[in-house]
Amino acid sequence: MYPRYQSAFSLSDEEAAAMQQLQADGKFFSVLDHSMSVFILRHGQSEGNARNTYQGRFDFPLSAQGEKQARAAGEWLSQFKPEIMLASPMQRARRSAEIAADAAGISAIEFADMLIELDTGIFSGVDPDTAAQKYPEIWNEFLARSWDAVPGAESSSMLYARALSVWLKILELGKQGTSRIVCMTHGGLVQWLLKSTMGVHRWLPLLPMSNCGISEYEIEMIKKGNPAFVQWTAINFHPPAAPEGPKPVF
Repeated sequence: MYPRYQSAFSLSDEEAAAMQQLQADGKFFSVLDHSMSVFILRHGQSEGNARNTYQGRFDFPLSAQGEKQARAAGEWLSQFKPEIMLASPMQRARRSAEIAADAAGISAIEFADMLIELDTGIFSGVDPDTAAQKYPEIWNEFLARSWDAVPGAESSSMLYARALSVWLKILELGKQGTSRIVCMTHGGLVQWLLKSTMGVHRWLPLLPMSNCGISEYEIEMIKKGNPAFVQWTAINFHPPAAPEGPKPVF
């Protein structure tokens, strides 16, 4: 089994509680003086995805198929001339970021532990069938409550807070003048990067998140100090040139 990634990122209970009151909506971005586009990507297919494994913090590498997906995503993103890539430092996301950034012409990549995958607790390193057979009662709860039902998994409240930490980082880059940002992260956190723009604090229903699927958040500033006009113009867009893979799990 691959080693577990040890994160240096942490939030206190007080910080996490404060984040629950925030939402990355138009009001959140009202301090900007220019519009922004933020592209959120799940990494390319990993070896764990190819095996239908719940990966969590296990540090699986990117597969050859995942490299092709990352290249196709970067080539599609190049038309927007992104200025910076924020990325998870876990192997499958780091390599995806490097490939996509090269194809998109992005010279600046910043790796941040706030973008790593959620901890999938006792389901880590196994496939869904094994999880259902080994932990039948937990599995039934998992189908109703997602990862909040799994012992050792990262809570939805902490994931919401972590997603807001990412948006605060994006806001700070915007205040410094950045207009087009790409985030390369993981399926679990992608869910919360989208949900936290809507103030949704529960796992279900899930949103589709394929490998290297691209979601675009447009932040249109009408007047500084007023709420921005914000919209998801794409969710899990699959570039035509990107090869398909099996349906991934976290």
